[in-house]
Amino acid sequence: MDSISSVPPPHQKTKELRVLHVYKTWTPESYGGVEQFISTLCLETEKMGIKNRVLYLGKNKKPKLKGHDNIKGICFPLDIEVASTGFSFSMLKNFSRLAEWCDILHFHFPWPFGDLIHFLSRSKKPMIISYHSDIFKQRYLKIIYKPLMNYFLKKADIIVPASPNYVLSSPVLKKYKSKVEVIPYGLVDQIGNTPNPERVSYWKNQVGENFAFFMGVLRYYKGLHTLMEASRKVSGPIVIAGAGPMEKEIKDFAESHNLTNIKFVGRISEEDKDILYRLSRFFVFPSHVRSEAFGISLLEAAMHGKPMISCEIGTGTTFININSKTGVVIEPENAEMLSVAMNKLFEQSEEYLEYSKNARQRFEELFTAKKMASSYLELYRRISP
Repeated sequence: MDSISSVPPPHQKTKELRVLHVYKTWTPESYGGVEQFISTLCLETEKMGIKNRVLYLGKNKKPKLKGHDNIKGICFPLDIEVASTGFSFSMLKNFSRLAEWCDILHFHFPWPFGDLIHFLSRSKKPMIISYHSDIFKQRYLKIIYKPLMNYFLKKADIIVPASPNYVLSSPVLKKYKSKVEVIPYGLVDQIGNTPNPERVSYWKNQVGENFAFFMGVLRYYKGLHTLMEASRKVSGPIVIAGAGPMEKEIKDFAESHNLTNIKFVGRISEEDKDILYRLSRFFVFPSHVRSEAFGISLLEAAMHGKPMISCEIGTGTTFININSKTGVVIEPENAEMLSVAMNKLFEQSEEYLEYSKNARQRFEELFTAKKMASSYLELYRRISP
């Protein structure tokens, strides 16, 4: 099947709940924290009897059924993009009909076009909004968009941010406290899996062991400029995995300043990412502005029992990483504090072992995929018609 003409008609009411997720992109068209969250949530809730479908945008020229990991998706063509917001006329045209399939609409915010299609469809379906981040850019366009955003959020039955920290720091969420319920992101626990010995040997030859590890898309808000500065005073090796718009800039900086203790490994597979977490000594995550709303990479580090270094920016990063318990929390853009914290974690100490144990324990208590899915399942059942 390669077109939405074969999508089944609205179902007769049964006990099975159907959830329609709506977001600007999804795996495999794009890889990121929100896309990973949607996939994990769909896979886990499917085990609990929920049927999921995802509407998203891609580069295809016409709408296509395009699932991932046995989760059904409909990928609509991205027609234009304005101020980082993708628009699709075919999604707008077909949304009302497709929404009839579901019991619950699950939008992922921010995506202003999602607000628009919901407004124009006049859908009366129960709605949950996963609130992934405030909007930071396009200051003047936000003035125009604000009435639509407020209408959209008011229509939601429940708004779900991923950390209590973000609720406290978000000027938008403060207005909707009565309908806000926090559900932390969760991951499928990979720690019991046995990695491929050949790949482990490969990476040991490439980067060694006991290095400081950074993993993520190389964007402006990741604080990599601070990591570059701090690395001059860091005693151990640093491995940076990922690609993105800042890649050339930070590589050029490392080369021009002869930062020989840094190794760039580029975009890596899930299998290789797991291996690098296992080989690393600790995880460093110097994101310095609130655009970093949570930090899935921090969850991955906690899952592997790795101490973490992060910055206090009023978001989920310091909900995952608790200062002097699971790692070290520092001031944003403070290279001196970062280098001191990194050197401290390179040392053999009881403190390091305590951080490691606590990181893993906190993951098990708060951040498993099963716990996340069970919490969303309770919300779905609560608002279902």
